[in-house]
Amino acid sequence: MARINLLPWREQLREERKKRFLVIMGGMLALSAAILFLSGKYLTATIEHQDARNAYIQGEIAVLDARIKEISELRTRRQQLLERMKIIQDLQGNRPVIGHVFDQLVRTLPDGVYFNSLSMQGDTLAIVGEADSNNRVSNLMRNLDASDWLASPSLTEVKALSTAEQTNSFQMTVKQTKPDAAVTVQGGKP
Repeated sequence: MARINLLPWREQLREERKKRFLVIMGGMLALSAAILFLSGKYLTATIEHQDARNAYIQGEIAVLDARIKEISELRTRRQQLLERMKIIQDLQGNRPVIGHVFDQLVRTLPDGVYFNSLSMQGDTLAIVGEADSNNRVSNLMRNLDASDWLASPSLTEVKALSTAEQTNSFQMTVKQTKPDAAVTVQGGKP
């Protein structure tokens, strides 16, 4: 006898395929969700790691900025100290010059000439004095011009104080100079 299967086998096959499809879809959906979740975790961890590195770098930059500022302040202080040292050295170097200038003033002063006042601004020496005659003032100017420590005497004013004594008052300026080392050594005493 022939067997006839009256069961709806096509329907069952369709249902099995549908279930299999839904299981596969559910598995894929779960797998996709897991991949998305893990990817998000990985990206979050990577971002946090990079943020930590950035924070560390920012901290190191702040430390280096502080060091740079400190170095800049030290350079400024060093420059100020060097300038002070130069001023002190210049003052120490000029100390003997004043002594030489006064010595030269005494050596160049001819008889009959007297200084009433001396004032110095920079390297210019202003002299106010009296002389017995105009010739004595001329001798003083020649002597000052011949000096190693003084140069360029310039007579500003000459006027007679009294006709009876023939005394003349004068005002002049003269420049202070430093002689060359060779001239100082050749001339003996500086």
